[in-house]
This record gives sequence, structure tokens and C-alpha cells, in this order.
Amino acid sequence: MNIVLWVIAALLAAAFLFSGIFKLALSREKYIAAQDWAQDAPRWAPNAIGALEVLGAIGVILPAAVNVTPILVPLAATGLALIMTGAAVMHLRRGELQALAPSGVLLILAAIVAWGRFGPYAF
Repeated sequence: MNIVLWVIAALLAAAFLFSGIFKLALSREKYIAAQDWAQDAPRWAPNAIGALEVLGAIGVILPAAVNVTPILVPLAATGLALIMTGAAVMHLRRGELQALAPSGVLLILAAIVAWGRFGPYAF
């Protein structure tokens, strides 16, 4: 199960690193053209979410990989799960049902890593 958790953490890191950099790199206008939800969000929201996603991506891998405060791994996974909970609620409110699948999958994967690293497969 330890290897499975590492693989899931690596997938989470890749997905959230890509998503976070995408949010941070694009101008607001270009990001709104790609993601409708940003039009209704506060101006700072995509950048703040992007920064949290990048930090979460780093947090699910780096602390355990270098064996420095590995308790940060389940905390980062919990933070990513909370971000995806917010995304799922926002997509539901906006009626964007097809956007629920990726948010739901990432939420479940982050919850699995948080459960495993807080519980029976902690470092």
C-alpha cells in the first residue's frame, strides 16, 4: 500500500502542479477565456488557488522524499482535498456537471493519501 500511496501522491503532485502553474502563469483575461468560473470569482481567487495548488503539490512529495517533517504530507493532502471540495461545490452551484468528475477524482485521491499518511501508512 505504501507504493500505491506514493503513486497517488505523484499523480496528485503532477495534476496540481500543472493546474497551479496554469492559474499563475496566465493573465486574468486569458484564464477567464479558458475557465468561465473565474469571471464570477474575485480578482485574486485564481492566483490564490494556484499558489495553494503549487504548494500542495510540493507538500505531498517533498517532505517525505527528503525525510524532513513528513507530517506535512497528509496535511498537504488534506489541504488539496479541501480545495477540491470547494471546487466541487462551486461547480455544482454553477451547474457545471461535467467539471465535477475531475474535481471528484482529485478529491478522492487526496483523501486517500491523507487517510493513508495520517493513519496506517504514516512515515
